[in-house]
Amino acid sequence: MRYFTPGPVHHGLGLVCLGVGLQHGSLPTVGPRTLDHHVAVVISAGHGWFRGAEGRVQPVRAPALLWLTPGVPHHYAPDPDEGWDESFVDFTGTAVAAYTELGCVEPERPVVPLTDTGPARTAIGRIARAARHGNPLLEVESAAAVHELLVALRRARADTTSDGAPVLQALARDAFLPLSVAEHAARHGMTPAALRTAVRRGAGCSPKDYLLGIRLGRAKELLATTDLAVSAVARRVGYDDPAYFSRLFTRRVGTPPVRFRERQGRTVHGGWSHRVPDPDHPPTIVAGHHDDGTRRPS
Repeated sequence: MRYFTPGPVHHGLGLVCLGVGLQHGSLPTVGPRTLDHHVAVVISAGHGWFRGAEGRVQPVRAPALLWLTPGVPHHYAPDPDEGWDESFVDFTGTAVAAYTELGCVEPERPVVPLTDTGPARTAIGRIARAARHGNPLLEVESAAAVHELLVALRRARADTTSDGAPVLQALARDAFLPLSVAEHAARHGMTPAALRTAVRRGAGCSPKDYLLGIRLGRAKELLATTDLAVSAVARRVGYDDPAYFSRLFTRRVGTPPVRFRERQGRTVHGGWSHRVPDPDHPPTIVAGHHDDGTRRPS
């Protein structure tokens, strides 16, 4: 169990780690108490109970996550006979608000069932290793791992999958069709309200923003790697009106499509591939070619 005191410059990272711990067995009861920062408590084995501000006792059974929220009283303990395995991270920062809006932190749901604690424990392990005495990068490494932890916990929620909810997959598949949100909802047998609820739950944003992110990402790829006219790019990503597309692109990206293309200045020899490389087995370059068969840029 280690605790840290990051300096003002580290708080500029958006998230800072205030402490980390790994413990198991018949642990003592925690609380009742109230903290001034967030804590993610990952329960990987065993069971126990949790009592929040409303006073109701909830059972906790691994794999599970406890969210401890600033200013909210909490009280919890493992089973006195069996105990449990827990790892925890104390954190704070301005980025917590954005992670909460995106559904990665859930103050309203202090007990969250998980499908797997492995990735979360890996992130917590990075913090524990960074906490070695004399590490000059402690605050930076631990802050980066807190970002990783919040994403891992979001992916491990028992009410979703690592690939996202089915409705998100369907929206991504149809993202480039020139359809309104209401038309997307009807296409998938949902009301617009039900679609908004499902997307907000799964992606932490509205259907419009979810679709827009996919469309603009593809538009950037086409602008950076092809010679297609802006009007053609607009049509390929679902906009029949090139002027509207250009205004939208400029407002969200911060630069017009033509200027974005000029700044990229990239030519992809041999074409563009949508295959995402395996990070554990990245492509290698052999005799002027990548091992995935594409030409090596000169």
